[in-house]
Formats: sequence, structure tokens, C-alpha cells
Amino acid sequence: MKKFSFKEIAVPAITLFLIAAICTAILAVTNGVTAPKIAENNEQAEIATRQLVFADAKSFSDVKAVEDGTYVEALDENGKVIGYVFTTSDKGYGGEIKIMTGINADGEVTGMEILSIEETAGLGMNAKKDDFRNQYVDNSGEFTVVKSDAGENEIQALTGATITSQAVTNAVNDAVEIFKTVTGGDK
Repeated sequence: MKKFSFKEIAVPAITLFLIAAICTAILAVTNGVTAPKIAENNEQAEIATRQLVFADAKSFSDVKAVEDGTYVEALDENGKVIGYVFTTSDKGYGGEIKIMTGINADGEVTGMEILSIEETAGLGMNAKKDDFRNQYVDNSGEFTVVKSDAGENEIQALTGATITSQAVTNAVNDAVEIFKTVTGGDK
């Protein structure tokens, strides 16, 4: 059996260590440079989405945290609260589904947008389509998922994606519950 010298073992090990250290340093610098821009882009996307789910709002308050998510107040041109925009999430088939829901002062959903979703293509990803999302709009109260012929406050489940449909509905219902808590009543 051949004996290895220290040089035959140490030189490749030190070389690999230096390569890994340099790569780590480069990644850290890159992250430091890009992280603020990514955060700014995410903030701009959230602001744009707030306007989508509550089109009548002229501005929004600062973000407030609650147990099951966050919310902002939707304000008119005089700074009066005309509703709220909630960010909530629930676990779907492929992971967490994060949504933003607008609810006016009367408790009606003004809009719903999906912020992040990792569901099955062609099935659960159909939750992003307008015909599914618009089922919530202009309705108030708690929503339930049904497999056929949806009525008032019922959401027609996506074919082959009942878990996704239920997760999105749970997140909207969380927004409705936060709305009730924030406004101090059942609307």
C-alpha cells in the first residue's frame, strides 16, 4: 500500500478550501448589492397589488401586523378609511399560497390577488385565473368551497385542485376574520 505524503493530501484540500471561500465571498458581496433592490422591487409590487385589490383607494396606511397576516387601511382622497387590504396565507397542495384581499367598509371583497403560489401546473395554478379569483368579489362573509354549482358565498372548486381551492378560500376567510377583528364587529 502506497503512503501519501502530507503535500499530496494538504495541497488539494487547501486549494478546494480557498476556492470555496472565494466563491462564498463573491456570493455574499452579490447578495449585499442586490438585496436592497430586491426588497424595493417587492415593496413596489405589493403597492401595485394593493391598488389592484382596492381600486377606489387613493392611498394606503402603513402595514400593521396581526396574528394571521398583515393589513393596511385603504384611504380616500381625504385620508378617511374606506376599507382594508389584508395579506394572508394558507398551505396548498404544493406549499404556501399567499394572497392579498381587499375588503371595503361594508365587508364586501373588492378584489383578490395571489402573491405567491407553487401549485401543479394546469390544475392548482388555475387559481390565478380571473374566473376563479372573481368568485370572491362583491361578496361578504365566510366562503365555502363546493364542487359544483356555486351559490352565494360558495366558491366553485378548481377541477382537480380542491386542496388549492380550499387553501385560497381559507386565506380569504382569514382576511374576513381579521376584518371583523379590526372593525370590531360582524359585517
